[in-house]
Amino acid sequence: MAHVRTSWTTVGDGEFFCPDCGGDRNYLRRTGRRRLTFLGVPVLGRGGTGPVVECGSCEGRFGPEVLDHPTTHRFGALLRDAVHTVVVAVLAAGGTASRTTMETAAATVRAAGFEDCGEDQLYMLMRALSEDPGSAACPDDPAEAETAALTLAIELHESIDPLAPHLAPVGRETILLQGARVALADGPYTAAERDALELVGTALTLEAHEVTRLLEEARMPS
Repeated sequence: MAHVRTSWTTVGDGEFFCPDCGGDRNYLRRTGRRRLTFLGVPVLGRGGTGPVVECGSCEGRFGPEVLDHPTTHRFGALLRDAVHTVVVAVLAAGGTASRTTMETAAATVRAAGFEDCGEDQLYMLMRALSEDPGSAACPDDPAEAETAALTLAIELHESIDPLAPHLAPVGRETILLQGARVALADGPYTAAERDALELVGTALTLEAHEVTRLLEEARMPS
């Protein structure tokens, strides 16, 4: 009997998030050569196939694009860093360091995964960002204001862009709400805080009307 069989060659390995297992697993990156066999003997090449990513646990095979999804560990690190960046940006935009604000900010960052992050550390980061000429919270010169907004947008995108495609809508909304609640900890939004939160929303690929809705939602008693 004639059959087409594939001979696989391993060309790499690593760890990935297996969609079938639903968790982080080891993988083999493999390429194959298809051959027509007759009575178990290869008689004719049928060309190459792959590459594929093969799970070391369930042996499921997937296209290479599956490696674009971060592992659980990597996803957690991206989420932690994004929340940290958003919180520091909001603190710098507010330009204040009230006890309530700093307590809320520190609690938010610790809940995201920076368990050792304290108020003093956030305060120093806030001051560094606030005093940076390219990132001043409320520069008087319109040109400086434009530069500050551009600098903040770049920082937010660098932190959030690797994460946003893998977040469900509720995840993107949660990050914005966390930043909003830090801004509201010492009173209503300032104009600079709103501007910063709108930049956060843009980085999270939220529509303008969604950002407006969420900023209003954050003001409602929980």
